[in-house]
Amino acid sequence: MVNVGVTKVDDAVASKHPGLQQYAACQSAAFMKGTGTFVLGTAGFFATQKVLQKRLPYPLQWQLLLSVVGGSLCSYAVTRRETQRCSDLWMYLETGSYPDRTAPSKRPDAEAEKTPSTVSPTGPKTTQYGDVME
Repeated sequence: MVNVGVTKVDDAVASKHPGLQQYAACQSAAFMKGTGTFVLGTAGFFATQKVLQKRLPYPLQWQLLLSVVGGSLCSYAVTRRETQRCSDLWMYLETGSYPDRTAPSKRPDAEAEKTPSTVSPTGPKTTQYGDVME
């Protein structure tokens, strides 16, 4: 058994996926960054609202609510970005190449290359979804 965080993983799974420990460490770091961002973001929003309290007077409960919501949004953004990086790391460790995250080009000839032919070379006509036309 191989330890990955606090859980144990079977040796067969660990040998099949050699980058499992690096991926688990990356995910753990991503979640810790998200937690830290939540705490610091909430405190930052609350401190900013306390400084601006004379210009924007509203009750403490609203200051707390807005601070927690702002901290949560910042935490979500950081955790999402870091988790995406961990996913890219996992793909690299498994396949040896990074996934392509660029938007597809809008050239008409590029779209023509991607769409399947409506006539299969040895059979009846098919739609772009693979349905056979009579």
